[in-house]
Amino acid sequence: MERLGDFELPDFFKDPSYFTLQPVGDARQAQIRAWKQLILDYCRTKRIYIVPVEAEFPLFSNPPIERSLSPEATEVFLSALVMEGRAEWTDVHHTECLVLWRSIHDWANYILNFLNERGLESWVCTVEEVHSGDETRESDLFTFFALLI
Repeated sequence: MERLGDFELPDFFKDPSYFTLQPVGDARQAQIRAWKQLILDYCRTKRIYIVPVEAEFPLFSNPPIERSLSPEATEVFLSALVMEGRAEWTDVHHTECLVLWRSIHDWANYILNFLNERGLESWVCTVEEVHSGDETRESDLFTFFALLI
């Protein structure tokens, strides 16, 4: 199994054809499904929220096989996540994407559970107050809230 740092890559990552947009519908749909899952898994593992389309991003190239995703392919895969509600474009030009490796519903539950576990469910506070709390620094909320502020 190939690795990208401490992240284990799926078998398809060694296949050069997965780095080129497939022209046939069924093959393209399989390719899109594989890349969507890989992007979500990688971002979740690495706690990454912002993914660029054209800038260097380690997941979008495989130097041993000398392949990289084109910006067009990257935009197709990220757009598929946007269509599912698992990502949002940060600008109208689609230069980068906010990847929601938790769905909005799951984030809402995570935040609610975080507050309930600390007895803060009826506490009136701002996002900044929750973000700057010591307990938040060790949670997924720290980086997520930093994007909101």
